[in-house]
Amino acid sequence: MDKICKASHEPYRGAERPAHFFQWPGIYFESRFTGNEVRMEGYDDVEALYNVFIDGKHRGRGTRPNMTFLLDHDGEHIIRLEVATELQAARLRLNGFAVPSSRHVLPAPQPRARQIEFIGDSWTVGYGNTSSKQECTQEQVQRSTDTSQAFGPITAKHFDADYQINAYSGRGAVRNYDGISPGEPLPALYPYILFDKQTLYEDDSWKPHLIVVGLGGNDFSTPVKPGEKWPSEDALAADFEASYVLFLKELRRRNPGAFLLVMNYDGPKVAPHLDAVVAAMKAGGEARIDSLTMGDFALTGCHWHLDLNDHRRISTQLNTWIEAHPDLWSYK
Repeated sequence: MDKICKASHEPYRGAERPAHFFQWPGIYFESRFTGNEVRMEGYDDVEALYNVFIDGKHRGRGTRPNMTFLLDHDGEHIIRLEVATELQAARLRLNGFAVPSSRHVLPAPQPRARQIEFIGDSWTVGYGNTSSKQECTQEQVQRSTDTSQAFGPITAKHFDADYQINAYSGRGAVRNYDGISPGEPLPALYPYILFDKQTLYEDDSWKPHLIVVGLGGNDFSTPVKPGEKWPSEDALAADFEASYVLFLKELRRRNPGAFLLVMNYDGPKVAPHLDAVVAAMKAGGEARIDSLTMGDFALTGCHWHLDLNDHRRISTQLNTWIEAHPDLWSYK
């Protein structure tokens, strides 16, 4: 955020005040201020879980964006808001952070030197990762999903990198879970700011050094059903490999300096097709691409998804891979 949106205690009235609308998971906002008081202000029709950090310390967790924080001392501070909940059917709005007067407003924090982007499905989202049980209602899924504790943000924070989580539970590379929402796999949503697909995302400042892609589990999660576009599993596999390659080529076009890392963590049903995708990219002359095989997960999160320990294990593997490729930070 370029600045704290308003310097006032007065609540926002109507739509005349600036606002930030968002829907992709893992969104976070940071601002700087001076003094000993700050307030988050927004308006939502739906509940979402928020984590608030001030000067790197966790200061609050709530389901509405309107919270006031009184600090122990005056001085310069950084406030950070992390959205934990995955939003599919609704968008949220943050009006900004409010302070008592304009003299308390400081320039926004500078972007971090490193950038990592994570693209994927429910595993990348962190679906149900804080749950203590595998059988969950939809409400329990919403309340136990914390993207900030998924492997992507954990890894990015380890390297002090800014990050994007461009993921959507249930979506695949060409086919979604059980064939739902035909024609709208993750790559069809990826170019847009919101899921209504009205506004393309464009940001010249976003030039990730590393793009981690984890798709494929949903494509082959259930057998192809009558009426779907693929007459057989072989046809689905062929479309998956060809479309995945096209998506990676589009990512390369948009991000000429990024290293592409394909996550292969779904076992024998998907692994051969992901191996074929990476091999096809390399055969086509792509040198800055690799794959990382993962497995042996406990899957005690909601609906047999990754739990917190699983996410930490993946993050550790990613950390090891990144540390073995220090040159990736040299590209932009």
